Amino acid sequence: MKKAKELRLLFFVSTFVISGFLSAQNYTVKGIITDIQTREALTGVSIYIKEQSAKSTVSGDRGEYTLYLPKGTYTFIIHCLGYEERQIPVSLTGNTTQNISLSQSSIKLTEIVISSKRPDISVTDPQTGVTQMEIQQINKLPVLFGERDIVKSLQLMPGIKSAGEGSTGFFVRGGTTDQNLIMLDNVSLYNASHLMGFFSTFNSDVLRDVSLYKGGMPAQYGERLSAILDIRQRNGDMQGYHLSGGIGVISSKLNVEGPIQKGKSSFLLGARRTYADAVARLSGVEEVANAYLYFYDLNLKLHFTLSPKDQLSVSGYLGRDKMIVKELADTGWGNTFVTAKWTRSWNGKLSGAASLLYNQYTYDYHQELGMSQGGVAKIKDYGLKKDFQYQINDDNLLRFGIHSIYHDIGPGDYYTLSEEESATLNLHHRYSWENAIYVSNQLKLSGNLEMIYGLRLSVFSAMGNGEYYKLDGNNEITDTLRYSSGEFVKTYVNPEPRLSAVYKLDTHSSLKVSYARTVQNIHLLTQVLRASPYDRWTSSSNNIKPQIADQYSIGYFRNFRNDAYEFSVETYYKDMQNQIDFKDHADFQNSDIVETELLRGKGRAYGLELMLKKQTGSLTGWVGYTLAKSEKKIEGINNNRWYDAYQDRTHDISVVGIYELNPKWTLSAAWVYYTGNAISYPSGKYQIDGNDVMYYAERNGYRTPAYHRLDIGATYLVKKTATYESELAFSLYNAYGRRNAYMISFETNKEDPTKTSAYRYSLFTYVPSISWNFKF
Repeated sequence: MKKAKELRLLFFVSTFVISGFLSAQNYTVKGIITDIQTREALTGVSIYIKEQSAKSTVSGDRGEYTLYLPKGTYTFIIHCLGYEERQIPVSLTGNTTQNISLSQSSIKLTEIVISSKRPDISVTDPQTGVTQMEIQQINKLPVLFGERDIVKSLQLMPGIKSAGEGSTGFFVRGGTTDQNLIMLDNVSLYNASHLMGFFSTFNSDVLRDVSLYKGGMPAQYGERLSAILDIRQRNGDMQGYHLSGGIGVISSKLNVEGPIQKGKSSFLLGARRTYADAVARLSGVEEVANAYLYFYDLNLKLHFTLSPKDQLSVSGYLGRDKMIVKELADTGWGNTFVTAKWTRSWNGKLSGAASLLYNQYTYDYHQELGMSQGGVAKIKDYGLKKDFQYQINDDNLLRFGIHSIYHDIGPGDYYTLSEEESATLNLHHRYSWENAIYVSNQLKLSGNLEMIYGLRLSVFSAMGNGEYYKLDGNNEITDTLRYSSGEFVKTYVNPEPRLSAVYKLDTHSSLKVSYARTVQNIHLLTQVLRASPYDRWTSSSNNIKPQIADQYSIGYFRNFRNDAYEFSVETYYKDMQNQIDFKDHADFQNSDIVETELLRGKGRAYGLELMLKKQTGSLTGWVGYTLAKSEKKIEGINNNRWYDAYQDRTHDISVVGIYELNPKWTLSAAWVYYTGNAISYPSGKYQIDGNDVMYYAERNGYRTPAYHRLDIGATYLVKKTATYESELAFSLYNAYGRRNAYMISFETNKEDPTKTSAYRYSLFTYVPSISWNFKF
């Protein structure tokens, strides 16, 4: 026994000595990769070692990279989509710092491309269920009203489904629209749309990159159940001043950028506005001039290089929509946020970032319908986020951090004024404190196997000031509880394990698996499919539990013909707890006690996603297909049986093609088809106090008609010089004029008032558009 212990001791000692000796033969090469013009750190840049094909790395969130190599002479091959490839000779005789600057490729105006950071990223990346969009490559897609829209482009990918005609809302793997966390520069947006959902809040000209996670969620992300849409604004140019913009049929935009102090700091300012209201006023038609919609938004980013190791950025956004019917109604809504982020790289291994944020969403209205009515609702967030990453070695990357957000949800302060009386209603605010700590490790176990595993621990506390209620089994109030400011009402602690892994079958194909638990504590209460300013948000409380989802996925990925083609097939299963739905005839808009209108249960979603994509050549594009199911089972609905969720769609197909006809002309087309939405049709009606009340026997037991549409587009490069670019973009939305169902309404039959008939309303047939884009 003693001899065995001595042998084990000798083994461990020799292992450490040998590993230490081997480590001593390696030197560290570290540095930061930046854009040569803007000095912005570049994320996801691939670095290959020509002499050692197995050695490679990818730059981190702050552009940093680290490699461990023995003494010798090497050639670093640096590849980043949208930038010129570089080959840099490095002679290694000791630890060294090698910072790298990249120049943008000679391309046309800033456009949107849906692609990978590297041609083979879909095969090699252990992260599953991720779609990345870049803002520097050619991918001309037909657009609605002449405005490029990143969210609508995402809807053309498998597993991401449009919420409806022209809408920027989307469903991901059986989830609802509120189960997607949409972030701009690390700040959550509660309503990411303009003009009742037809435009998104994102001006594509000021964006750097976009990532959507729908599978094995990285541990640094949380707060929502189904997906994370992470959008980052770019830095302004630190070397020179530039002006860019576009003029479309109903909106225009203008962007200006340049150095504050050349080579050390920059600014970027973007502005957009529709002019439908101005056109309406000039039309001379009284009905048109008296009713109109418009929006505007402003984006700002300031960036400062404080030292070789420190950077500071300040971002801001202001967006506002107005809907006006003269002398009858005036409604407005919008987002405002400001955030400051300090980034530091302590050495080639450890880097981090700290962010402070303030965010506000506001909705207000005033109307004159026999009496004056109005109100205002607000949501405010105050947050602090700290994120770090530590490169242990070439094969081991550690990420960890802490996030803290204080929510103030004000559902509304309302008033009614008339000659006879006046009344006010101030709904109770819902205050809460949402915290999370996380740690994850990206580990290469071998040349073929790599994994990311981690844990996120979320702690959510509902807080006073305000009234909360005790409910019995029938959702009836049994007691009213009053809490003072800062007093804790209910705290939920939820561990969220995450795991994703890739096993390379060969250099061109791989298998991926993932598991993720996600938790959501902020809930949207809505009875409509698309984003609306009238949506009401609430938080977890003593009566509303956090929503929880466990998602499992597995996929096969293959690239062929030198990565020109990419094929993938993924399948997933999602099990959901504490799902929310409404009682029949629920009314919660002006109610303090929304819990009594809600029913709770479980849900499940499962599906198959296929994609074939061509990434190079004159003709590029993809074909995507999703076969999916999304269901709920809630006591008190559908006789306590499983029923289709309203976002359930069995089939979803998209076909996209982009053809570079010549250096001047680019042609594009996109065709989409999907099964109609699940919908509840009334089985009968009865009268209460002379009013018709519909009776529904089955929840979501019917389908709207199937939806399909063809969009075509063309882009003409008018002029391109070293200092000026100009192009014209043409689009035809719904080219064959299909009258897709926008809304199904049940109304009294005009010919026989004793009967109720279903009427289908369409929104768009043909919508042509033209826009002019420029850059100085």
